[in-house]
Amino acid sequence: MITIKPCTIADIDVLRTISIETFEAENDPTHLAAYLERAYNVPQLESELANPDSQFFFAMLDGEVAGYLKVNAKDAQTEALGEDAFELERIYVRRAFQGSGVGKALYDQAIRCANELDKREIWLGVWEHNHKALVFYKKHGFVQTGAHTFYMGDDAQVDLIMAKPLRP
Repeated sequence: MITIKPCTIADIDVLRTISIETFEAENDPTHLAAYLERAYNVPQLESELANPDSQFFFAMLDGEVAGYLKVNAKDAQTEALGEDAFELERIYVRRAFQGSGVGKALYDQAIRCANELDKREIWLGVWEHNHKALVFYKKHGFVQTGAHTFYMGDDAQVDLIMAKPLRP
């Protein structure tokens, strides 16, 4: 059975390990290393965990952390999409647990969080070449509404902005 539990500052080492382990991108190793160090260093993750408008959750399966979720509201969103929007920033699932329902459980948690805050729309950014994630999000009703530049080290790449209405 998959259980969801909030992450705290005490979980920082596990959070960092899973972030680096599960980040998938076929990129120049130098660019990838630079990105991982910038995005998932301890001070950066501590800052994100301390933000009252961001929430992190672990998915637990068989007593192990199988993956995690990061969601953002208000000014914590990585794009200024307004007060009615809610960002699903990360669903990261460890390889050994992919296909076990962990991603869906984390997605369901994101929807619960957005509904608890009475948001009208949930959105995310996904790398244009992450075909597995694109299939997952399209299956769950997300449609592309835009794009933005994402930097992997010095390499500019395209993230697709995808959104789904939660209520009228």
